[in-house]
Amino acid sequence: MNTIFILVLLASVCGTAYALLNYEAVIAIDEGTNEMVKVAKIIRSGANQFLISEYKVIAPIAILIALFFALSMSWHSGVSFIIGAIMSGLAGLFGMKASTYANVRVTNTAKTTGKTGPTLQVALKGGSVMGLSVASFSLIGLLLVFIFFDSDLAILEATPNWLGFEFIPMTQNISSYALGCSIIAMFNRIGGGIYTKGADVGADLVGKTELGLPEDDPRNPGVIADCVGDNVGDTAGLGSDILESNVGAIMSACIFAFSLYTNYQAKNAGFGKEILEKLYLYPIAFSAIGLIACIISLMYIFSKKDADEPHEVLNNATYLAAVISSIGNFAMTAVIMWGQDFEELPFRVKGISPFFAALCGILCGVLLGTVTEYYTSYDFKPTRTLANYAKEGPAIYVSQQDSLGMKSTLPSVMLIGITILVANFFAGFYGMAMMAVGMLSFVGITVSVDTYGPISDNAGGIAEMTKQPEEVRKITDRLDAEGNTTAAIGKGFAIGSATSVSICQMAAYLFMFTPAGTDISLNVMDPLIFVGLLIGSAFAWYFSGYLNESVGDCARSMVDEIRRQFKDDDIRNGEKDPDYNACIRIATEGALRKMRYPAIIALITPLIAGFIMGPEFVGGMLIGSTLASVALAIYCGNSGGAADNGKKYVEAKGLKGTDIHYAAVVGDTVGDPKKDTVGPSLDIFIKIMNTVSMVAVPIFARFNFVDFLSYTMLEK
Repeated sequence: MNTIFILVLLASVCGTAYALLNYEAVIAIDEGTNEMVKVAKIIRSGANQFLISEYKVIAPIAILIALFFALSMSWHSGVSFIIGAIMSGLAGLFGMKASTYANVRVTNTAKTTGKTGPTLQVALKGGSVMGLSVASFSLIGLLLVFIFFDSDLAILEATPNWLGFEFIPMTQNISSYALGCSIIAMFNRIGGGIYTKGADVGADLVGKTELGLPEDDPRNPGVIADCVGDNVGDTAGLGSDILESNVGAIMSACIFAFSLYTNYQAKNAGFGKEILEKLYLYPIAFSAIGLIACIISLMYIFSKKDADEPHEVLNNATYLAAVISSIGNFAMTAVIMWGQDFEELPFRVKGISPFFAALCGILCGVLLGTVTEYYTSYDFKPTRTLANYAKEGPAIYVSQQDSLGMKSTLPSVMLIGITILVANFFAGFYGMAMMAVGMLSFVGITVSVDTYGPISDNAGGIAEMTKQPEEVRKITDRLDAEGNTTAAIGKGFAIGSATSVSICQMAAYLFMFTPAGTDISLNVMDPLIFVGLLIGSAFAWYFSGYLNESVGDCARSMVDEIRRQFKDDDIRNGEKDPDYNACIRIATEGALRKMRYPAIIALITPLIAGFIMGPEFVGGMLIGSTLASVALAIYCGNSGGAADNGKKYVEAKGLKGTDIHYAAVVGDTVGDPKKDTVGPSLDIFIKIMNTVSMVAVPIFARFNFVDFLSYTMLEK
C-alpha cells in the first residue's frame, strides 16, 4: 500500500510541477502591443471577477453541506467534502488563469513568427496547465482523504454513528470527497455555460445578424464578454467537470471493492484483506500511471517544434498518451495483481481482468472522439452536407442540424453500451468501474487538447479587436477551426465518461442499501420504480429547458445594452471604445442569478424523493435521468458543434456576407446554447444526482415516508 501511495504522490507532484513549468513558460512570452495587452487585461479581469463572485455564492452552500455531513454522518465526511470542493475549485481557478494569460501570447506569437507551429505550441502549453491540474489535483485530494483517515481503512464493516446511521467509513469519505468536487463542477458548468452563451448569443444577434459586423469586431461591446465566457465556461467549467468524473470513477471502483468484500464475507466465501486492499488502491494507481503517460506525451509534443498541422499534433498527443497509459498500466497490473487468488471473484482472466476492463474504457474514449469528430468536423460529410443546406435559408439549416444531432446519438450510445457489456464480462461491476477509470486515465491530455480550443478562440478575438494583419488572423482562425472540433470531441468524451461513471455510481448506490450477501436488483416494472424512472427522465428535459431559457434571458439583456451603446455615432464609427465592462457586468450578474435554480434542482431532487418515496424510487429516478440525459447531451453537443463548423465551412468558401452565410450564422446562434450550456451541464446533472444519492442513502434508506406509511398500515 505504501508503494502505491508513493507512486500516486510522485505522479501528482510531477503533474503539478510540470503544470507550473508550462505556466511559467507561457508567462515568459511577450504579450505584444499596448492594444493587445489592454484587451487581454479586460478579459482576464472579467474572468477573475466572475469566478470570484461565483465562489462567494458557492462557499456558504458548501459550508452548510459540510456541516450537515459532519453532524449526520461523521466529521470525516464533512472534511472530505471540503477537500473535494477545494481541489475542484483550485483546478478551475489555476487552469482558467493560465488560459487568460495564454490567449494574448498566442496572438503575439502568430504575429511575430508568422508560423502555425510555434503558435500551436503556445496554445497547447496554456491548455496543458488545466489538463495537468485536473489530473493532479484529483489524485492529491484522494491521497489526503486516504492519509488523513488511514485508521478508518481497517473498518470494513458497516459502522453506526452517534445517530444510529450505518455506513462503511472509507466509502462514505470517498463519496463525500466526490460530492465536494461535484458542487464546484456543477456551479462552474452551469454558471459558466449561461455566462458564455448569454454573451455570445447576445453579441451575435446584434453584431452579426442585425448590423452585419464581422465576428469579434471591436465596435461590438459584447465581444469581450464573449471572450470572458470562453474562459469561465469552456475552461474552468470543463476542468471542474472532468475532475469530478475522474474522482467519481475511482470512487465507484473503491466502493465496488468494499461491496465485493462484504458480500462474499456474508456468504462465507470471502477473500482476504490483502486482495481487498489491492482492489481499492488499484484504480488510484491506474490513474497515477495515466497521469505520467500524459506528462510524457506532452513533453514529446512540445519537443516537435516544427509540427504545424493542428489536427495531427492534437490527435498524436491523445493517441500517444493512450498507448503509454495502456503499456504502463499493464506492467503495473502484473506487479500488483500477479500471484493473487481471485477464484472467488467474477474475474475472467484472474488478476489481469481489471486491466482488460480498463483497456476497454481507453479504447472507448478514443473511439468516442473519432465518432464525434466525424459528425462535427467539416472535413467529413455530415457537416459539409449541413453547410450546403444553408443555401435554402436558416429554417432548413436549423432543422437539419437537429437531424444530424439526433442521428449521431445512436453510434455513440451503442459504443458506450458495448464497452460496458465487455467490461462487465471481464470483471463484473468492478470491471465497469475500471472501464470508466481507464477512459479517464489520460484525462490530462484530453482536457489539455479541449482547453486549447477556447485559448485559440480568444486569440482570434484579440487579433480582430486590435486590428492585427490578415496573416495573423489566418493563423488564429486555423487554430480556432481545429479548436471547435477538439471542443466537440471534448464534449463527446465528457458525456461518455459521465455516462460510464453514472452507470457505476447507480450500481454502487444500490450496493449501499442492499443487505450484504444479497444480489442487487431493481425491478423497473414495479410501479413505484417505474414512476421514478419517468419523473427522472422528465427532470432532465426540465433542467435543459430552464438552462436554454436562462441563456435567452441573459442574451436579451445583452442585446439591449449593445443596441443602446450602438446609438452612439462615435462607437458605431470606431472613433471611441465601447463600454465593454457594462456587458461583462450584465453577463456576470445574469449567470450568477440564473445558475442557482438548476443547481438546486440537481442537489435536492434526489433528497426530497428519497425522504418521501424511499431508495427504490430514487433508483428509478437515477436510471430515468441518466438515460434521458445521455442521448440529449450527445444530441446537443453534436448538433451545435456541426452548426458552428458548418458556418466556418461556409466562411472558408469565401461566402461571408451572403444570404448563405447569414443562414449559417443563425443556425450557429441557435446551436450555441445547446453545445456549450445544455449539453455540458447535463453531464454534471446526472453525476451530481447519483453522488448526492450515494452520500445520503444511508439516511433515507432508513427514514422515509413510504416505509413509515407501510409500517403504520401493517401495525394496524
